[in-house]
Amino acid sequence: MINIETHAKAGRRRRGKKVRWFHRIFGYRKAISRSGLHYLGPPQPSLPPASNGPTKELRTCVDWTENAVNGDHLWMETSCSGELCYLGEDTCVQKTAKSAPRRKCAACKIVVHTGCMEQLEKINFRCKPTFREGGSRTLRDNILRHHWVHRRRQEGKCRQCGKSFQQKFFHSKEIIAISCSWCKQAFHNKVTCFMLHQIEEPCSLGAHAGVIVPPSWIIKVRKPQSSLKNSARRKKRTSFKRRTSKKGLDESKWRPFMLKPLPSPLMKPILVFVNPKSGGNQGAKVLQMFMWILNPRQVFDLSQGGLREALELYRKVPNLRILACGGDGTVGWILSALDELQMNPQPPVAVLPLGTGNDLARTLNWGGGYTDEPVSKVLCHVEDGSVVQLDRWNLLVEKSSAQPEEGTQKLPLNVFNNYFSLGFDAHVTLEFHESREANPEKFNSRFRNKMFYAGAAFSDFLQRSSRDLSKHVRVVCDGTDLTPKIQELKFQCIVFLNIPRYCAGTMPWGNTGDHRDFEPQRHDDGCIEVIGFTMASLAALQVGGHGERLHQCREVVLTTYKTVPVQVDGEPCRLAPSTLRISLRNQANMVQKSKRRTSVPLLNDPHAVPDRLRLRVNRISLQEYDRLQYDKERLRDISIPVGIVVVRGDCDLETCRLYIDRLQEDLHQAPSTGHRVHYQDESRGVPRTSSTSRLSANWSFLDSTSADRFYRIDKAQEHLHFVTEICQDEVFILDHETPVASQGSSTGMPDLVVEPTASAPLTSDEQALLTAASSGDLSTLSQCVDRGVSLLVRDSGGCSALHLAAQSGHADLVRYILQQGSKVLLDLTDTERGDTALHKAASGKQHAVCRLLVEAGASLEKTNFQGKTPAEQADGDAELAAYLSSSSASHEDLETAV
Repeated sequence: MINIETHAKAGRRRRGKKVRWFHRIFGYRKAISRSGLHYLGPPQPSLPPASNGPTKELRTCVDWTENAVNGDHLWMETSCSGELCYLGEDTCVQKTAKSAPRRKCAACKIVVHTGCMEQLEKINFRCKPTFREGGSRTLRDNILRHHWVHRRRQEGKCRQCGKSFQQKFFHSKEIIAISCSWCKQAFHNKVTCFMLHQIEEPCSLGAHAGVIVPPSWIIKVRKPQSSLKNSARRKKRTSFKRRTSKKGLDESKWRPFMLKPLPSPLMKPILVFVNPKSGGNQGAKVLQMFMWILNPRQVFDLSQGGLREALELYRKVPNLRILACGGDGTVGWILSALDELQMNPQPPVAVLPLGTGNDLARTLNWGGGYTDEPVSKVLCHVEDGSVVQLDRWNLLVEKSSAQPEEGTQKLPLNVFNNYFSLGFDAHVTLEFHESREANPEKFNSRFRNKMFYAGAAFSDFLQRSSRDLSKHVRVVCDGTDLTPKIQELKFQCIVFLNIPRYCAGTMPWGNTGDHRDFEPQRHDDGCIEVIGFTMASLAALQVGGHGERLHQCREVVLTTYKTVPVQVDGEPCRLAPSTLRISLRNQANMVQKSKRRTSVPLLNDPHAVPDRLRLRVNRISLQEYDRLQYDKERLRDISIPVGIVVVRGDCDLETCRLYIDRLQEDLHQAPSTGHRVHYQDESRGVPRTSSTSRLSANWSFLDSTSADRFYRIDKAQEHLHFVTEICQDEVFILDHETPVASQGSSTGMPDLVVEPTASAPLTSDEQALLTAASSGDLSTLSQCVDRGVSLLVRDSGGCSALHLAAQSGHADLVRYILQQGSKVLLDLTDTERGDTALHKAASGKQHAVCRLLVEAGASLEKTNFQGKTPAEQADGDAELAAYLSSSSASHEDLETAV
C-alpha cells in the first residue's frame, strides 16, 4: 500500500514538472514573440518576394506631428558595409548584394538594407518607444519595458554570467547577444543567461537614468473634434456652452504633444541641441550618439528649426539642463531664445564645443574643441557641473543723420556674451564670413578654417586697412572719454570683452600685476573690459601677450564717424557711421565643468580609492590608431610598452603627464641620484622595443575604459580627469608624431619605474630632506640626496623640497635642487592649493628665487586651484608682478590654436 501511494505521488510530481516546463517554454516563446526577437531565431517560412524598395518614405528625424507613430526607426546613412542586415539570411532579400546600400537606426543601432525596409515592416520590429498615447489610462502602459535587440557583435560582459562576449571574425552571422536599447544591459543569446522574466520586467534606463526623459513623460494628445453633432449638443446645453467658451479651445494653439513630468530631486533631465554645421559638420555624428543614449525626443537638430517650440514643450520640467552642441554662436542663439520665453527659473546651459573659436567653452572649462570623448562622459560632466552666472550685454544702435555711402546700421546681433570689437580683427572675420558664404564646401574642417584666418590676417596686415581707426571713433566709458588715449596710441583694434578668452583661446586682458588700477577679469561681475590693440600687440597675443587695458566699466557709448568693420560674438558686418550704447542686459545661468567628477566612481568602487596606482605606460602611434581605432584588442596587442609609473590614487592626468615626461628623460639619459628610480623586468609578452624610441613632444592620453573603442583626451582638459577614469592597470597614450629614435639603447632594457612618494609614509631620511629644505640647511639636504633620497618626495600637503625652499626664499637650495633634480619638479603642484614652486615664491615675494625658477623654465601661465597665475600671486609687489608678466609674454602658450 505504501509503495502504491509513493508511486502515485511520484507520478503526480513528474506530471506537474512537465506541465510547469511546458508553461515555462510556452510563456518564453510567447514573450519572445511579443518582443519581436523570434524573427531572428530558427528559420521561418519564406515570405513573399518584396519590391525593390520601401513602400513609404524613410524617416530620418523625430516626428512631432499628429501623425507620429510610436516605435518609428530613425534611419541614418551608414558606411558600415561589413555589418549584416538585421533580418538575417532567411528574410533578407538583398543578402547576395554585398554592396547594397544600408541604413542604420540612430536610436536602436540596427542595420538594414534599404531594399529590406518593407520586410522589416512586415515583421513589425519597432524601435524603442519614445512617448505614450494620451488615451492610455492603464498603469501597465506607463511602465517602461526593455527594448530587446539581437546583436551579432557586442562589447563588454554578460549581465547574468559575467563572461565576455565572444567576438566572431569576419562579421559572423551568429547572434551572440541580446541587449536593451534603453539601459544597454546585454546577455548571452541562450536561455541560461537571458531568462523569461527579463523580457517583461521594467527597464531602469541604465547609468544615465538621471538625465533621460522617460517616454511616460511625453504624451501624444488627440486633436479636439468640432463636428455638427457636438455643436448641436452645445446648443441644447447652455451651461456646457458657457464652460467651453470660458476654456476657449483654440485649435490654432493646439500642439500634438505635451509633457507631464514627475518631479524628482535625483533627476536632472538634459535637453540637447545640436548644430550639425558647426566646426566642420562634426555635429551630425554627435547627434546620432546622443539619440542612442538618450530619448530621441530630447535631442534636437537645430538645422531643422524648432528651437523655441522645444523650449516651450520642456519649460515646466524641473531641474532641466540644456547642452548646446556647437560654437559660441549656437550658445548665444539658445540664450536669446530663453530670454524671449522668460523661463523661470532659467535652465543652465552647458557647452559641447564644435565651433572654431569656442572661447566661451574654454572659459567654462569645456575645452577648445570636441575630439572624440564618449558622450556618456559628457553627460556626466553636464549633470555634475556647477551653475555659474554669465553677464549678457545689450547693443543699441542709434542711426547717424548723415547718409552712409556703404555699410549697414543694423548689427547682426543686438546682444553679445563674449565680445564686441571693431577694426582689424573684425575685418579678418568679415573676409572669412564672406568667403564661407560664397563657397561653403571649402570650409568643412576646423583646421582649414583656422588656416584661412591666418592667411586673411596676414593679407590684411600688408594692406593696413585699419591703420586710421583711431581717427574715426569716440569711446566714452562710464562718463570717461578714452578718445585722446586711443588716438595717442593709434589703436587699430578695440575690443569690449566680457569673458577672459578671445580669438581661439588667447587672454587679451592678461595679468593684473602691472596694472593695479584694474581688477581681475570675471564673467559675472557686471563689468566689461575695454582693450586696445596695435598690430604688434595683436601679434603678441599668440605668444601670451595682452593688449592695452583702457577701462572696466558698466556702460559704453561708442561713436563711429566712418564705415568700419565690426563683429558681435564672431558675427561680422560693415557698420555705417552710428552711435552704439553698450549696457548690461541680464545674467544667464551656465554650467561650468567641474574639476572633479562625482558621477563615475573610481575603479567602479567609490569606497576603494587606492593609495598608489602602478600603471604600465603603452604607446600607440597615430597611424595605427586611425587604422584600428574600433579594434581595441588589436590596438592593445600592438601597443609598445614605455615603462611603469607609480602615482597617487587621486592623481589627475595633468600630474600623470609630468611623471611620464620624466620617465622619458630617465629612459634616455643616466638617472640622477636625486630620483627614486629603479628598473624592473616585467614583460607582457610583447616585443620589447620601448627603449629604441622615445615619445615625441606631442602626445595625448587615451581613454581605455569604454567598451567600444579608445577615445582621445583633450590636453587642455587633463586637469579635469582622474587617472582612474581612463584606465585601470595600463595607461595608453597616443603619439601624434613619428617617435624619435634613441641613440645607443638596447632592446632588452628592462622597464623603468618612476615612483612618487607623496602618499607613502616618510622615512627618516625623507623627513630630514624636507626639514632641511624648509630650514635652509644645504649641507643636510645634499647628504640626503647623496644617500639616494628622491627629490620628488613630498609631505602630507604635497609640497616637495623645491616648494619648501622656494617658499622660504632659500636661493642656494633652490639652485642646488634645480641642478640635481628633474624638470618635472618645476611645475609639480601641491595637493592643497595646486601651487607650483613659482606660486610659492611669488606669494612670499621672493625675487631671487622667482628669477631662478623662471630662468629654469617654470611655467608662468599655470594656474592653481583658485585660478591664479604666479604673477597674480605676487599681488602687492608691483615690481615682481611686472617681471613675471613681462616674462610670460616671451613664453609660447601651448593651448592657443594657431
